[in-house]
Amino acid sequence: MKPTPPGWPRVASALYYDDASAMIDWLCKAFGFTLRFKVEGKDGSIEHSELELADGLIMVGSAEVKRAWCKSPASLQGANTQSLMAYVDDVEAQFERARAAGATIVSAPTTVDYGPDYWTDRGFECIDPEGHHWWIIERLRTPAAKPKA
Repeated sequence: MKPTPPGWPRVASALYYDDASAMIDWLCKAFGFTLRFKVEGKDGSIEHSELELADGLIMVGSAEVKRAWCKSPASLQGANTQSLMAYVDDVEAQFERARAAGATIVSAPTTVDYGPDYWTDRGFECIDPEGHHWWIIERLRTPAAKPKA
């Protein structure tokens, strides 16, 4: 594969919100994203934005600006249009940060051990103010590499 453009991951997700400007601020406060780029329309809508979390990137835009099929979960009676997962260094601190920012907590931090051949993660699920589901995960154990035959 050819290298990605500088500063871009191989895959990036786009989220649409009814109030994208407020949600950009919320995502930065609740999850620690940093705003890299934002294009505002004449009416204050968000035409395009890029938010970073370590080496991850999401794009956030105003639902009404894009095509008719770009909807926020809030505009669909809470239907889950996509779910996102982010790995963090300290899931307990991130849980408290998200809760303090007003995230709806679906599940508190829980450890899941898939066995010695796989991994162990600790994470929680929450919902942002407009209905997108987030899984925030900390890797606790990665399996040892298996010797090649």
